Order: sequence, then C-alpha cells, then structure tokens
Amino acid sequence: MKKKLRNEMDDELRSEYDMRELLKGAVRGKYTERYRAGTNLVLLDPDVAKAFPNEQAVNAALRLVLQLTTIPEGKHRTVKA
Repeated sequence: MKKKLRNEMDDELRSEYDMRELLKGAVRGKYTERYRAGTNLVLLDPDVAKAFPNEQAVNAALRLVLQLTTIPEGKHRTVKA
C-alpha cells in the first residue's frame, strides 16, 4: 500500500512559516539551567498528597518539621524511681 503524498493543502502550517528558517540558530536546552535554578517544584506521592488539602498545608507541615529538627538540647530531666 502506497503512502499518500501530502500536498500543500493538507499542511496546517502556513507557507510563510518555514521551520528550517525559524529554527536555524536554535540551541536545544539553552535555558535549562536558568529554569532549574528558579524552580523548586516537588512532586508528592499520591498517598502523601491525600493528607494535605492544599499547598499551604504542605508548607505548614514542612515548617513544623524544620522547627522540630532545630529544637535546642536543654538539660535532660532525670526521672526518680
């Protein structure tokens, strides 16, 4: 079975949009590092995401974890038996 030859009417791109010309000086991944530097997107596992109604709740929980990790060690209490 032969493939149909595409004519100009089947092409959705206008004739003035020559992709070879538009992409002539393109560099793949040119802004990747800049994008990553300004992004801190984290994907949550589905079971974790169910525990939080919105992003503010996630941020509050993470701030609490940060506070708990920086609790200063004070004098240890000794329990008398």
